[in-house]
Amino acid sequence: MQRVLLSFIFLFYFSFSHAQKPITHSSSSIFESIQKLNFLGSVLYIAAHPDDENTRLISYLSNQVKAKTTYLSLTRGDGGQNLIGPEIRELLGVIRTQELLAARGVDGGDQLFTRANDFGFSKDPDETLAIWNKEAVLSDVVLAIRKLKPDIIINRFDHRTPGTTHGHHTASALLSYEAFDLANNASAFPELQKQASPWQPKRLFFNTNSWFYRSQKEFDEANKDNRLSFDIGIFYPLKGQSNNEMASIASSQHLSQGFGRVSQRGTQNEYLEFLKGDALTDNQNLFEGIDTSWNRIKGGKAIGNILNSIEANFNFKNPSEHLSQLVEAYKLLQNIEDTHWKTQKTNELKSIIEMCTGLFLEASAETPSSTLNQTIKINIEALNRSNQNIVLESVTQGDGKTISKNIALKNNDSEKFDTDYYISTEEKNTSPYWLNTKGTLGMYTVENKLFIGLPETPRSIIVNFNLKINNTKITFSKPVVYRYAKPDKGELYRPFEIIPEASAKISEKVIIFENDKQRDINIIVKAGRDNLEGYVEVCHPKDWNVFPEKQKVNIVHKGEEQILTFTIVPPKNQSEGYVSPVVHINDADYNKELIEINYEHIPFQTVLLPSESKIVRLNIKKKGENIAYIAGAGDVVPESLQQIGYNVLTIEPEAINAETLSKFDAVVIGIRAYNTVENLKFKQQLLFDFVANGGNMIVQYNTSRGLITDNFSPYMLKLSNDRVTDENAEVRFLTPNHPILNYPNKITQKDFEGWTQERGLYFPNSWAADFTPILSMSDKNESPKEGSLLVAKYGKGYYIYTGLSFFREFPEGVSGAYRLFANMLSIGKEDLKFEAKLND
Repeated sequence: MQRVLLSFIFLFYFSFSHAQKPITHSSSSIFESIQKLNFLGSVLYIAAHPDDENTRLISYLSNQVKAKTTYLSLTRGDGGQNLIGPEIRELLGVIRTQELLAARGVDGGDQLFTRANDFGFSKDPDETLAIWNKEAVLSDVVLAIRKLKPDIIINRFDHRTPGTTHGHHTASALLSYEAFDLANNASAFPELQKQASPWQPKRLFFNTNSWFYRSQKEFDEANKDNRLSFDIGIFYPLKGQSNNEMASIASSQHLSQGFGRVSQRGTQNEYLEFLKGDALTDNQNLFEGIDTSWNRIKGGKAIGNILNSIEANFNFKNPSEHLSQLVEAYKLLQNIEDTHWKTQKTNELKSIIEMCTGLFLEASAETPSSTLNQTIKINIEALNRSNQNIVLESVTQGDGKTISKNIALKNNDSEKFDTDYYISTEEKNTSPYWLNTKGTLGMYTVENKLFIGLPETPRSIIVNFNLKINNTKITFSKPVVYRYAKPDKGELYRPFEIIPEASAKISEKVIIFENDKQRDINIIVKAGRDNLEGYVEVCHPKDWNVFPEKQKVNIVHKGEEQILTFTIVPPKNQSEGYVSPVVHINDADYNKELIEINYEHIPFQTVLLPSESKIVRLNIKKKGENIAYIAGAGDVVPESLQQIGYNVLTIEPEAINAETLSKFDAVVIGIRAYNTVENLKFKQQLLFDFVANGGNMIVQYNTSRGLITDNFSPYMLKLSNDRVTDENAEVRFLTPNHPILNYPNKITQKDFEGWTQERGLYFPNSWAADFTPILSMSDKNESPKEGSLLVAKYGKGYYIYTGLSFFREFPEGVSGAYRLFANMLSIGKEDLKFEAKLND
């Protein structure tokens, strides 16, 4: 019985929408849903990251084959770069999770994850699996297979070619290959038996193409005995789109990774290589030998007879005509013994009933959020847009309250009423479940085992609409949402959130003290309810001092903020640690920051993370004061440079001219600016002239693919895919006497301690003799990479290109990264005393 309940919770999650504007359904989409209802087969597609998935194939399997198709992404993409904002690591993972859900909303698939944390680029699957905790991630893959019970599994990557691609990629294929057999082994991961019974998929494939070969010719000449091919460029008249058009739109949801793209149309072949399982005889039909009709399950034939008749005689003008048949099929389905198919097909059938009758059922809160132990007002609306016999018997709220109605829902006559909803103290604050407990470098900690695999935390504030449709009781569950309007946007939706009554944050996540002078910091306290009173104190390391010890909080209105200023006194010598504010309200303590993520292409997100900032007493010197920053794909480098006393002004490419640049000592180009800032290519000569006249220009990493111009350097410079992913890799000084390693800060090996995620990425591998390489580094068993920091004299100034990951190190408060960057900004400004010492 427990296993049945757990499976129900797992599958029932997918029936909830993601708190966006309700989708309207045409007769065509209803008909396609009935086609999918009549196909009892499923596919699990497996890869490592968001944007790894083949949206063309997922869309084809979901919309042409009509199979239930799920993408299992082992990670949430936390280690990637963010092209749309400053969020990295955990917050980027939240964004990319929602982008995947948006993609599935286009291509028709479902979405799952494991607990694996994307810790950054890995060149070797063995390293990946050691950091991830192989057994834990393998367990999650097995769990997904047992719960979804797919007939077909498709790997995006090849398990036989380690070292040829990202280690996460190969690891995903290795785990899938192993899980294919383990999923049906009752002795493997016996603790999962409580959640799902063993299951054996029929076939495992590798989604191959020419990309995995050295050339198109080699791919064309490869053995085709085990290879399927089919055209996935088909046109769907009911949608008015081709499959590859839909796939392009789905893939373009990955905006944080720069995946926005033009649509593709026309014939396009897709290839699957059979790996193991039941071999195919004709290499055409993935589901060969698998009964995908209603005859597949005991008692399903009668249901199939009804639903196949609806499909064959579908009334596009009036889909509600089929309601009596749909309800009859629903009643028969409730008697099915197979709980997997019963749960899955019940959810699909209920959705079709809802669509056919034009039912609109909504519970909208009058506020976007609430704290615990509060009562909120909920607006309930129920609307039947058909002539069918539907009665709203009652509404049952998640707080246990039931409201009896017994109202006949007449055609297009909306029933609206308000109700109070009590937010119990037993509820949890809204936040991504995988971030609630601190994890490890490679794994997220998930305390509630029922949540493992789910893309989001299930919404607990729900309203159940208990209806009687043609005298049959059917309940529809809806999460409470917040619906509102803006004059310049129109109607908008947000998820309803439960937030703490108080949250606090420090303005800066890293606070650098370049000397032992005291400094003020601002603690921003936000009220989650009206009339918030209490006090704040700041936890700090023993060798640091903070005063005053505490300050009062008094906020009248929910959503308002109060700024409290504390003074931090650093020690005399270099030191680092963390400060964290604690808000005391009555008998409760609050030490988390409420982070809101608001981008138009994904639903509004609320994230609760520990509120803390790193404090660093840094022995650092610098020359030059005024820095111009040209933003690229998004980072916090300008703010970080301000932390160590520079005057930083972010300027737009359009504002670049000789007069403007003459006011600055240096120009810093943001990460991937030459991949993303189109107008920058027209300003290169002005920037080079600035250097020639005595300024310094620092260009941070770009990718070799997608450069807006090759003229980003005054001398020949070729980018590559070279990178050093081991953040602890040995760093060798190629030119130890170079000013950049000596002035104004003496750079030593200690400055490369404590780096995070990687040393650097996309290093140049070929450059003109005018450049001086400064550092050499490499990952294990690889040749030295000498392109991480290149310096060239150009006229009176210096041009510097660096692939070192300052954009990751600065937010982590890595002292050596600050000291080295200060030297880069200071080059050419050495005093006479230093020059004399260097000449000696």
